[in-house]
Amino acid sequence: MRHSSQHAAFAAALLLTSSLVQAAAPAETVALDADDIGGVVTSAKGPEAGVWVIAETTDTPTRFTRIVVTDDRGRYVVPDLPAGSYQVFVRGYGLVDSKRVAAKRGQRLNLEATIAPDAKAAAQVYPAAWWLSMLEVPSDPEEQKQFAFKIKECHDCHQLGDEATRVISALHRDGAASSLDAWDRRTKIGPSGPTMNAFFKTFAPYNQNFPNWTDRIAKGDVPATAPLRPAGVERNLVVTLWDWGTPKNGRSDAEASNTRDGTVNANGPVFGASEMTDQLTILDPKTNSVENLAVPTMAPVLVSPFNASPTASPAFGEDVWKRAADPRSIAVLPDGKVLLAVRQRDQKQQPDFCKPQASNKYARYYPIGLSGRQLAIFDPETKTFESIDTCFSADHNMMDKDGNIYFGMGGAVGWVHIPTWEKTKSAEASQGWCPAVLDTTGDGKISKPWSEPAEPISAKEDHRIQFGCYAVGVNEKDGSLWCSGIGRGDRRLMRLERGANPPETCRAEMFEPPRAETFGSGGVEVTSDGLVWQNWRVTGELSSFDRTKCKTTSDPKAAGQSCPEGWTFYSNLPAKEPHYPNSRYKATESYLTHIDTFDTLGLGEAPLYGTTDTDSLEVLNRATNQFVSLRVPYPMGFFARSANGRVDDVKAGWKGKGLWADYGSYTGWHIEGGPGTLTKVVKFQMRPDPLAK
Repeated sequence: MRHSSQHAAFAAALLLTSSLVQAAAPAETVALDADDIGGVVTSAKGPEAGVWVIAETTDTPTRFTRIVVTDDRGRYVVPDLPAGSYQVFVRGYGLVDSKRVAAKRGQRLNLEATIAPDAKAAAQVYPAAWWLSMLEVPSDPEEQKQFAFKIKECHDCHQLGDEATRVISALHRDGAASSLDAWDRRTKIGPSGPTMNAFFKTFAPYNQNFPNWTDRIAKGDVPATAPLRPAGVERNLVVTLWDWGTPKNGRSDAEASNTRDGTVNANGPVFGASEMTDQLTILDPKTNSVENLAVPTMAPVLVSPFNASPTASPAFGEDVWKRAADPRSIAVLPDGKVLLAVRQRDQKQQPDFCKPQASNKYARYYPIGLSGRQLAIFDPETKTFESIDTCFSADHNMMDKDGNIYFGMGGAVGWVHIPTWEKTKSAEASQGWCPAVLDTTGDGKISKPWSEPAEPISAKEDHRIQFGCYAVGVNEKDGSLWCSGIGRGDRRLMRLERGANPPETCRAEMFEPPRAETFGSGGVEVTSDGLVWQNWRVTGELSSFDRTKCKTTSDPKAAGQSCPEGWTFYSNLPAKEPHYPNSRYKATESYLTHIDTFDTLGLGEAPLYGTTDTDSLEVLNRATNQFVSLRVPYPMGFFARSANGRVDDVKAGWKGKGLWADYGSYTGWHIEGGPGTLTKVVKFQMRPDPLAK
């Protein structure tokens, strides 16, 4: 029971230190407004610092929850609550959840926290990563790397280590020949059952590590270490959650404002694209109400072994994953309309202007044969949708200051110029795309014919590269576009200049990190100073790339490593993102990179990423080069695919702005509460201190 004994020692030391500091603090009161709830949290050891106070009501049209953190004296204030009766309780590391207490706004409410009787009880509120860090991984370095490659594919979709995955239910356990057989059975269920089960088998012989892990947990083994309680500015955080969507929600993005102007849609709705249910979900935070709208489409029903399998669900019944629109990424446009990536038709039914023989200059230059997802624009005023057919497949996006919205794909970048669309309603006139071709001849331009990705690079002709572009960023300083893929071993960062007359003037550059131990790229975004930020899903770093430091950017023989001087790397503490035992790999994954462009958190123009298994967004404070955790402690299971800021009132200080995200896992029904629990939209606000009202 190595994990249990180490955890017990760690927890005992943590609680002893905490209690010694807190014991000297006298009982205090806090100042409240009429719409606040506040008081002091104490346990048998005295005031409890760095624990969460959670206030929840169902008196609003949709469930409303607000969460704050106690200060160093155990004091708390839950501010600005809407009318209603509340249930209030305490959650914290080293504790078990306190009893829920009824409360009303304006009430001074001192709360009694309960010290966890043992390590197992304490660990029930630990995020998934701490449980997954108990999983044994291969000891051989190369086999360990391959294991990390594979488990990344699991993290791309859902948590590992939450209660839904670390506990084998009777449904899978009863009648199973072994724990491995139970795991084989459980991986066949869900919208990705066929793909997931086939993938699970590829772990062999190390797929036995998973049932060994859950067997140890069933026998009482617990994580070796406890998560850190919030400290410093993390105690200033106010987290607000609203229920939205349906119990079947999965794989959703959320947007509150425009990525280039945070005052767009001020105080307005928050929009979510729910892939599993073919819906646009809308939260009105002023009325605390939610609306679910069906996204119209002419596309055929989507059937796929990944994420759209006809596999029956034990929670929701037969053929519940059937859908057609399959909406994914979302963006709020400068006029407040909402753009969604949506399946509008069969992927092979390309418009004539997309075909090589068309007069369209982009199709002649670089034809695209398939488009798996196109676009729709929703008008919140009229509640109507209009479609934009695209030759390329649309997914994650980024807008520039000129009204172009960019989409990455395999080997190319596409865009739609929204002002042209609004003026002409012509899909052909408003869109374009470019492949990525390196100027390997060094003549300052791209010329045909070029060599293809599988062919050798030659100084006699330019060379097209293949790259992933799951995420695309825009550098507003020079107009360049940047792409990052999500392949297991992907190491490429691609820069594309459109030039004055695309596609002929499009020219690419490729960069790779100089460190061989960095791989598995994720998202990319660019801050206003021109730094390009990229997270690395497999190896867990965050990097910045400064092209202005490059001595050269065009040496094809360097295989993308022509600018080692441009890279800087940042790594979060193992105490915040735990590792597997005896491994450099983390028991979690960063998903996409985001920027707090409008300084909604008071930490500057800070880069951040969401992590699969820690229930948090991790924000890099560039002033200290330390990460600040924005944790959602309740309900457990927070996994964000998007994060964007909005400024509702520039004169209102911290109250007038916030960073918005949502629960974006493919398996929304895995969150705390289980099937039937609704996913949440989340607003993060950072107060100047833990008691600010």
